[in-house]
Amino acid sequence: MSCGSPHELDCGEALAHLYEFIDGEVAATDHERIAEHLHECWPCLQEFDVERLVKALVARSCVDHAPDQLRARVVSQLAVTRIRWEKPRPQ
Repeated sequence: MSCGSPHELDCGEALAHLYEFIDGEVAATDHERIAEHLHECWPCLQEFDVERLVKALVARSCVDHAPDQLRARVVSQLAVTRIRWEKPRPQ
């Protein structure tokens, strides 16, 4: 997506880091660049607003916690998958 206007940070890069920006997981310098881009770019600001709203709705709707047994199975399966992924494959 691009608004067609030149920006120091292009739309694609700003949108690629939108979730990290919303979650406060970008470095301070990147945060400033993305915030400035959103201030200048209406289409990206609209996308930001939509994503922030969806994230808030999901967070509000997902208040149930997984049962301990299910959580243990998921964590175990993730460990098995990680071991399989990291295991060298014969050539």
